[in-house]
Amino acid sequence: MASLFNTQNNNQQTEVIPTVARNVRNLIAPAGIEIASNYVQIGEEYARTLFVFTYPRYLSTNWFSPVITLDKEMNISIFVHPAETSIILKNLRKKVAQIQSQITIQQEQGKVRDPVLETALTDIEALRDSLMQGTEKFFQVGLYITFFSKTAKGLDEIENEIRAILEAKMVYAKPATFQQEEGFFSSLPLEQDKLLIHQPMNTAPLASFFPFVSMDLTDNKGVLYGINRHNNSLILFDRFAMENANMVIFAKAGAGKSYFVKLEVLRSLMIDTEVIIIDPEKEYQHLTEAMGGVFVNISLSSPNHLNPFDLSIGRSDESPDDILRNNIISLVGLLRIMLGGLTPEEDALIDRALRETYALHDISPESDFSKATPPLMADLQAVLENMEGGRELAVRLEKFTKGTYSGFFNKPTNVSLNNKLVVFSIRDMEDSLRPMAMYIILHYIWNIIRSEVKKRVLVVDEGWWIMQHPEGASFLFGIAKRCRKYYMGLTTITQDITDFMGSPYGKPIVTNSSLQLLLRQSPATIDIMKTTFNLTEQEKFLLMECNVGEGIFFAGLKHVAIKVVASYTEDQIITTDPRQIIEMERVKKESAENNL
Repeated sequence: MASLFNTQNNNQQTEVIPTVARNVRNLIAPAGIEIASNYVQIGEEYARTLFVFTYPRYLSTNWFSPVITLDKEMNISIFVHPAETSIILKNLRKKVAQIQSQITIQQEQGKVRDPVLETALTDIEALRDSLMQGTEKFFQVGLYITFFSKTAKGLDEIENEIRAILEAKMVYAKPATFQQEEGFFSSLPLEQDKLLIHQPMNTAPLASFFPFVSMDLTDNKGVLYGINRHNNSLILFDRFAMENANMVIFAKAGAGKSYFVKLEVLRSLMIDTEVIIIDPEKEYQHLTEAMGGVFVNISLSSPNHLNPFDLSIGRSDESPDDILRNNIISLVGLLRIMLGGLTPEEDALIDRALRETYALHDISPESDFSKATPPLMADLQAVLENMEGGRELAVRLEKFTKGTYSGFFNKPTNVSLNNKLVVFSIRDMEDSLRPMAMYIILHYIWNIIRSEVKKRVLVVDEGWWIMQHPEGASFLFGIAKRCRKYYMGLTTITQDITDFMGSPYGKPIVTNSSLQLLLRQSPATIDIMKTTFNLTEQEKFLLMECNVGEGIFFAGLKHVAIKVVASYTEDQIITTDPRQIIEMERVKKESAENNL
């Protein structure tokens, strides 16, 4: 009985399985296929196959990676057919005889030597030696690329893009005209080479076809920035080895941008790099105290003051006239922000008043700036009051010299940058005054930087504050463009990509930065990111879904997915997590009480 039951069950299976298989094939099969001379239409999709027919004399490693990483739907097949070495050696021997004969005939005819023939002879002889020694083998190689689009016109655009990439490498491809069906099947994972369009190739150039590539940003010196999420290698290099040392960081709030910057600052200090930071939220105070740096609190009631009229000492190769003129131009920009804009007439009046203000303090292009006492904002106001047409400007300036804001804007400088780490905090400055405070701080820092060339990093956190005003954005862009000459790198951090890129100076600052870090982004800003940094769809979704401290790191032409990693000790110094900070403060307080 049991055996009869099994027999019936098996019979049922042999009848049902083919039916199921037919149903599945019918389910996944397209409605129809149209085969044209230069494309295949499968349902609503169009496909076209290219084959490579010419290669250059030399192929560099990863030459094929720009095509592999292209953000297009593609099937790529590489067919490698081993060739019999004895047959290849026989053919090469005949080829050598032919070339030598041609060279001899040309010599007898008195013709100028042909470098093409001589190079071909050298290459063939080298290949014969390698084949004879067994260090190389010979193959027939077919490379087919099938790409897809929703329209026939889209196929033309993708073909032009792929061929342009290949032709830049001296590799030439063309469509498999009247063989699109064979090309389509050759690029499917069926191991069927139906096109049979091959090029002879030995082992070394064939190895450059290796399709699995991952970017690497590892050097033997510099700062450890994080872990490469592609292959778990270290992202370690020196930003000063790039064409410029500037960096921009874009991330939404809480994505880990300040954590990354603090980690870089901590590690940069270890390799003797001076760091100056403009801190809008007092996030760097704990780091500054731990590293023995100088923390300068800037506010209307703070004892710390910066005088925007200060002049840089200048180096031997800088003209005092240029220093004074640049300082006056910077002051005009500051006054535009302070006074809410200037008409062309007021702009000219301010320019003349500034020159007269410096002249009243015996400061001219011929002066020794190191011994001069710079004027204050009140001196400018006094000059304006005595100038024709300047009284209204003097009235508008009064709140900065005698009114509520005079505590910061009308005092001589009493701050020194004599430390490896200096942080300027503007958290306690009123929001409306923050752009002005950042401008004055940047101006002061820039004067110090110009007076002495040192390896420095300047960090401007929440850069969108100063980018709100054209004058501030222009000044920041000027620093980004010129700081390389003074051995300095500018790091600009912002969470408001819309405002930053909305400024006419936003994109130039990005393009003048060799390093860019994109951490987690919000859906509202991701399209601007994609356009600005030419991201693929996969990279776009990575930035919306990645964890804190993860993102994409650009260095020159390379970019990788990064994960920021710190040691336990580093984390205790640089953390921005309020829970960790409260716990550390509690432990510190208990320790102080126990010591008492």
